[in-house]
Amino acid sequence: MISTLTTILWFLVALGILVTFHEFGHFYVARRCGVKVLRFSVGFGRPLYTWCDKYGTEFVLAAIPLGGYVKMLDEREGDVAEYELSSAFTQKTVWQRMAIVSAGPIFNFILAIVFYTVLALMGIKGLAPVIGVVAPNSLAAQAGLQANDEIVAVDGVKTTTWDAVFDQLMGRIGDTGTLVLSVKPFEMASTSGLLSEKTIPLQQWLGDNDRPDLLADLGIDFYQPDTDWVVKQIVPSGAAEAAGLQVGDRLESADEQVFSSWKTWVEYVRARPNQTIRLIVERQGALVDIDIIPNPVTENKQVVGKVGFGTALSWPDGMRREMHFSLLGSLSYGITKTWDQARTILSFLKKLITLDVSVKNMGGTFTIAQVAGDTAALGLTYYIGFLAFFSVSLGVFNLLPIPVLDGGHLLFYVIEAIKGKPLPEKVQLIGYQIGMAIVLSVMLVAHYNDLVRLFS
Repeated sequence: MISTLTTILWFLVALGILVTFHEFGHFYVARRCGVKVLRFSVGFGRPLYTWCDKYGTEFVLAAIPLGGYVKMLDEREGDVAEYELSSAFTQKTVWQRMAIVSAGPIFNFILAIVFYTVLALMGIKGLAPVIGVVAPNSLAAQAGLQANDEIVAVDGVKTTTWDAVFDQLMGRIGDTGTLVLSVKPFEMASTSGLLSEKTIPLQQWLGDNDRPDLLADLGIDFYQPDTDWVVKQIVPSGAAEAAGLQVGDRLESADEQVFSSWKTWVEYVRARPNQTIRLIVERQGALVDIDIIPNPVTENKQVVGKVGFGTALSWPDGMRREMHFSLLGSLSYGITKTWDQARTILSFLKKLITLDVSVKNMGGTFTIAQVAGDTAALGLTYYIGFLAFFSVSLGVFNLLPIPVLDGGHLLFYVIEAIKGKPLPEKVQLIGYQIGMAIVLSVMLVAHYNDLVRLFS
């Protein structure tokens, strides 16, 4: 229950920040254009808190926190007094109206740039994209990739960390063609002459998969560092403490098995919640038998085991990457990252329309809330990254040329600017009805997918 409430809280925080900034964009530009703003509402439904400023604008915090709106003086919504006519939205030039409706999405992009700039100023940390395992007969194996290869570029785009690799691979989901990975042996990372290109053929790659595992489908896995198997940390009140494990104990075997990597040990434990595991540990030169029962923990609707102790991982020199930027470099990173994310989202939407990607890949409120909770649990930098991506997504979605969205209004005003007069009200009404049907259909499919994932 606590986990669910925490997830909801972080989702509402994210939505509140992004919606407020989006609506502030409309509000700010409307004011600058001389339009009277009647109401600025964060949320819908019954007002929980209201106040007015000296210009007569009512600011509202409403009960349903799933959006917001800015209500302006508008002749289409009722009679406007003669003395206020010049302050009506409909009396402004088409260019001013275009600026007002586009300001919300643009402010979302500005917010994303700010978030990504902050992340760059904090320092971009990650692990070198070094391959640990190549599955036999996989796409990677057929292309000639080998364990210990570092992926230095994907389709010609430089990749210094695994996050950069994932960014590029995400953009290829649903593609048919070739994926080009530039690699070289990790130990010889400074030797540019050993760079080679590996080509992997794609056929509507992962387009019908609602939970794509990018690396697994290619047949590669992360490099796993060596561990000394000596207990360095014990979680208070965890299974390890209850079993009597001590800092300094060296794990020799579990259920008479010797594990080759920390990952295989973690997978073994996760698969055995509430099941006894017989450990043999070395303690001060003597072998000691310890029975440990992994605590059951629910993750993504699945019960897994946790033992509550950690060992030291031995990373090779150069495996940990940390990039620092100047203020100007951070801003450049923020702009570039926002642009790249917007292009990836637009590419994904195009693939949905052309059916190269299944609609099962779409997610709704529940998916967004889950990601908000998960990233918040991982730490501040992950949550800021989520806010940035979510803000870009809102900006792109609202600029789509669909009536009822900001992009639909913008489309009508562009046509008006070209023709010299607005479209007939009947045509606009039909457009709004079609747009509403499209938006509701998308929301219905996205939330249906959420429910399927929730109960699967």
